[in-house]
Amino acid sequence: MSGSLFSGYPVAPADEAVDRAGRLTGGYAALGPVLERLGGSGLAAASAALAGERAARGLSVTGWTDGRQRVHPFPLDPVPRIVPLREWIELAAGVEQRHRALNAFLADAYRAAGRRRGDSDRAPEIVRAGLLPEWAVAHSPGHDPDAVALAWAGQPRAAVACADLVRTAPGTWTVLADDLRVPAGLGYAMANRESTRGAVPELFGGNGPAPVDPWDAAPVLRAGLRAAAPPFCEGPPRLAVLSAGETDGTWFEHRLLAEALGVPLVRASEIWPRTDGGVEVLADGVRTPVDVLYRRFDDAALGAYLTPIGQPVDVLLTEAVRAGRLGLANVPGNGVADDAAAYAWVPAMIGFYLGEKPLLGSVPTWVLADPAQWAEVRDRLHELVLKPVAGYGGRGTVFGPDCSTAELAQVEAEVAAAPHRFVAQEPVDFSTVPTLVEGGLQPRHADLRVFSVAAPDPRVLPAPLTRVAPAPGSRVTSAVRGGATKDTWLLG
Repeated sequence: MSGSLFSGYPVAPADEAVDRAGRLTGGYAALGPVLERLGGSGLAAASAALAGERAARGLSVTGWTDGRQRVHPFPLDPVPRIVPLREWIELAAGVEQRHRALNAFLADAYRAAGRRRGDSDRAPEIVRAGLLPEWAVAHSPGHDPDAVALAWAGQPRAAVACADLVRTAPGTWTVLADDLRVPAGLGYAMANRESTRGAVPELFGGNGPAPVDPWDAAPVLRAGLRAAAPPFCEGPPRLAVLSAGETDGTWFEHRLLAEALGVPLVRASEIWPRTDGGVEVLADGVRTPVDVLYRRFDDAALGAYLTPIGQPVDVLLTEAVRAGRLGLANVPGNGVADDAAAYAWVPAMIGFYLGEKPLLGSVPTWVLADPAQWAEVRDRLHELVLKPVAGYGGRGTVFGPDCSTAELAQVEAEVAAAPHRFVAQEPVDFSTVPTLVEGGLQPRHADLRVFSVAAPDPRVLPAPLTRVAPAPGSRVTSAVRGGATKDTWLLG
């Protein structure tokens, strides 16, 4: 390979930038001369500048360790990740398809509670059709019967969704997980472009490639949130972002999105009831009516926060939705559709609700609550990835091949004691991208988080988030476990 920056770069089996012959491919070939001019020292200086800029802006995430909340930086690698537009168009169609099917399932799952009392079978239609076991809905840890009242009739319950994808060796995209509850990361993707443009302006100058601007996502998101406005809304829907405040793990993102949308950022203590049954929020010392709340903290936390009149915020929001004066984005209770067990049935949902074949692949998954599936894999746990059904956000995931003998024995005992709490999946070997490591470039595994809105038409937002594993061979990309991020370039 010509150029000193990539000399000695290991040839990885599925690297997105360097082929097996050691040549730069696609958009990376166009970007290569700029990277070579910067060299290792220039990229190292850019990395230091990025770290300082992000620390000054408070760009971090928080996670819980040993019962304590800890702040973690979210480092930004100076070398962009390039996703060809032709691939983006295909994966976007697949993400939109999943979003449509999962919203249809949510409508079906929560419609069951509203059937007539005389109905002999109150199960969802997909259960009645024999494609999904009833326990997968009724006993899902994410199913909340009270959430029926938190959506107005016909409202897509997941206004905003995201899917985590990886690119496999053949160049196809596979979905690892869906998130229909409180998808996080969009603001970080938008901030990554700001940071990269400021620290490495050379990447954007001259006649080089011009990537899609992730800030183009803001008007699309705004339109998607406005579509969640309730039937009694008159005039343009008024929006606000609802946050738990500075203690939230993605507080930085809440502030950025509120600013990008041009709407108030409020806490539960700043929401008041209106005389017509709706709500208003205190912003800049003035109470302003709101038609849609973009909810940015977990379902379980809604009852833990009080409004200024001492009412739990979930009670106030429920009353406003029932009065037809408020739309929530997203509606609580969506965990029934995005937990690790529901993932296994998404291809069936696509066929049942849409009459289509899945456009994106899924990872082979065994739901261990099914005795036959548990028996099929109980002797293979050392080869598989184990996920708790209730492990939202990837919490509790165990990679069998990475376990020591003692760790594996503990995991096997835990799963055997309560197999219904777990699913098992085949490990996925996914692509690597060039990443700055100690002044040189090394391949690191990366995933891609893609966001979409349900209405007025299902649409993917042009601001995907790339997360990069911290160590060679690692496939763990979480920021709280040392992962970094990259500016993602959608490039034709």
